[in-house]
Amino acid sequence: MPFALLWTIADMSEATLHRGLAHLQAAEFLYETRLFPAQEYTFKHALTHEVAYGSLLLERRRGLHARIAEALEVLTGEQGAEQVERLAHHALRGEVWEKALAYGWQAGEKAMARSAYREAVGYFEQALSALPHLPEQRATHEQAIDLRLALRMALGPSGDLGRVLALLREAEALAADLDDPRRLGQVSGSLSNYFWIRGAYDEAIAAAQRALVLATAGGEVGLHALANLRLGQAYHGQGDYRRAVDCFAQTAAFFDGAQRHERLGLDVLPAAGARAWLAVCHAELGMFSEGIALGEEGLWIAETVDHPAGLMVASWGVGLLALRHGDVSRALPLLERAVGIGRDADLPLFFLRMAPVLGAAYTLVGRVADAVPLLTQALEQARAMAWASYEAHCRLSLGAALGIARRWLVLDRRLRMG
Repeated sequence: MPFALLWTIADMSEATLHRGLAHLQAAEFLYETRLFPAQEYTFKHALTHEVAYGSLLLERRRGLHARIAEALEVLTGEQGAEQVERLAHHALRGEVWEKALAYGWQAGEKAMARSAYREAVGYFEQALSALPHLPEQRATHEQAIDLRLALRMALGPSGDLGRVLALLREAEALAADLDDPRRLGQVSGSLSNYFWIRGAYDEAIAAAQRALVLATAGGEVGLHALANLRLGQAYHGQGDYRRAVDCFAQTAAFFDGAQRHERLGLDVLPAAGARAWLAVCHAELGMFSEGIALGEEGLWIAETVDHPAGLMVASWGVGLLALRHGDVSRALPLLERAVGIGRDADLPLFFLRMAPVLGAAYTLVGRVADAVPLLTQALEQARAMAWASYEAHCRLSLGAALGIARRWLVLDRRLRMG
């Protein structure tokens, strides 16, 4: 903890505080972690911290956390965003509920911006825990909906679909009680995504169309663009690639120019995601030149923004198109990058979408020894999560890889037998 912060909350003179800290250092309870530009201290052992913290009465702890949060606000000033995680921590434990809500939410959005989804889940949950302590009014209910939608987006890549659906149904009920068309449209768009992941494409289309109607009625152009993204994914799932292209093209047109770097609450950068899906659909239609141009544009957008999930999806889109076009040398590094990002960030949903494509590419170039374990892992994961559509893709790619492996084994035996 910085010395300036300790002095602000210590209720003692600077000289007295320095002497106390020196005594604790000599007793090897504390050590300095930084001398310049300002002194900072920490406990030498985590157990020492736990004992010291545990010895405080609950009311004393609460008061100290609240004072630390207030002192941090003063000390950080305009640089408060850099300390928002610490502010969220102390505001929550200090039971400064309004600040706990605001800082927890900000910390969650900050984590989402760098694709740190599990971290974002924790902060959004902290923010939600503050809401029951705030006054019952319309603004609080609106925040309850918005936070559930944010938490749903943070949970999505982890594959916790049961909790996702529960959050969406809660948000839907709250929005209906408020008679809030905009938020109902947001919930419908998210439900479409949920049904698409589950492989329930008719339900996904119906939910996306509801979102479109609500967005059109309210003049919500951003919501309209996101609803088209969801509708395009559902059409793609049904194999209706031309309709999907029309939807994704509308999304890409909105997320252009000044809107290219906007997320509007999504887990993936929509400008990159829509163009990746356009590349995939054009590949399925055999329209490779058009798809390459769109996919490369999406990849360029993703590479200019420090957002790993956007780069992952853009790499997958261009990699899949290159694979369909027969350009395996271009496809492999892109698909390996996409799967690598998904693995490093522990995002099973994305991994299951991309692993079958990479496995197919490995099989095509004879790297069956790489394809089989990758696809086996993906298949086991899809079974465990009961994701039938992903399981089917994994089975197809794994079957092709095992078929080639068996043929090679038979050929090897024949050659050995002379």
